[in-house]
Amino acid sequence: MAGKFITFEGGDGAGKSTQLRLLVARLAGEGIAAVVTREPGGTPTAETIRKVLLSGRVKSLGAEAEALLFAAARADHVDRLIRPALAAGEWVLCDRFFDSTRVYQGAIGGVDAGQLDALERVAVGRSRPDLTLMLDVPAEVGLSRVKARLEESGGVPDRFESDEIDLQQRRRQAFLDIAAANPGRCVIIDANRDEAAVAEDIWRAVESRLIKQAA
Repeated sequence: MAGKFITFEGGDGAGKSTQLRLLVARLAGEGIAAVVTREPGGTPTAETIRKVLLSGRVKSLGAEAEALLFAAARADHVDRLIRPALAAGEWVLCDRFFDSTRVYQGAIGGVDAGQLDALERVAVGRSRPDLTLMLDVPAEVGLSRVKARLEESGGVPDRFESDEIDLQQRRRQAFLDIAAANPGRCVIIDANRDEAAVAEDIWRAVESRLIKQAA
């Protein structure tokens, strides 16, 4: 079976990381090994950029500067990890990709869509997701999950998790707008349910859109 590229998108606290792990296990049960990665990150260079971005040190420079750094990390990520894995016939599962930049720096940050298009062409080229799973939860639910996770781990909110509820609500709608505009690539998943129910909907989407079509 040819390599497939799946991205997980959604607001903070939507459960992307958890569902990604569950999908990896389900794929393994079907004899499909997957490369697991994230954005920003996935390569040593991109992980270094991740630390700078999530620390908030770039926030004062504005959304355009953030978009440029995300694109730089993404270009390295695609070139060194994603594209080679897909060329080798491997599946790649990524926690966030260019849709997050479209939402956080574009719809919310005000960076022009034309600028984002140009950055995307350079950083991504033809290495685009076969399927994007858009995990959707009410903003207040996502924030409560983030708070609970941080209390359990003793961590602190990152650059984006610390934003207020109104921004989180606008991001949620922006993700839904992207999904509505790209039905051939995106599937909206109601993530405001227990993990097993969400995982089952994800599996049905992967099975119908990628596995059965490739059989």
